[in-house]
Amino acid sequence: MSSAENGCVVTETVHIAAAPSQVYELILQPAKWWNPQHTFSHDAANLSLEARAGGCFCEKASDGSSVQHLVVVRVAPGKLLTLRGALGPFQAQAVDGALTWSLQPASNGQTDLTLTYVLGGYLSLPGGFARWAKAADDMLAEQVGRLQKVAEGGR
Repeated sequence: MSSAENGCVVTETVHIAAAPSQVYELILQPAKWWNPQHTFSHDAANLSLEARAGGCFCEKASDGSSVQHLVVVRVAPGKLLTLRGALGPFQAQAVDGALTWSLQPASNGQTDLTLTYVLGGYLSLPGGFARWAKAADDMLAEQVGRLQKVAEGGR
């Protein structure tokens, strides 16, 4: 993780005991692994992700509300998925980000996964990017850990 006055970069890397194609398919199903505490509806079952350029990482709640978290800009099945936008508290700020999932084949049919979130712009939240980069890093590290656990057969 690194931060500056006008942005930050968060990187999470993990080795997953599952094939890249399996990990990629699981990324496309955030309802199975995303922490519901990091949703507006507090229910990960409301999350969806369309794997196509212009597709939405969205959330719909039973009360009729909806959230566009990120927009898909690049899809390379089993290899790469890039989305644009601002997550969580960054949505109400004058910032934009690029979140990329990169999957590399590893030995024994396993996967080396790297998630990179590059965020920049004007942030009016107290503490600026120095403080909020750490919060984003913690949240994304948790999500990657949950993805790994589910991909390796956990709940």
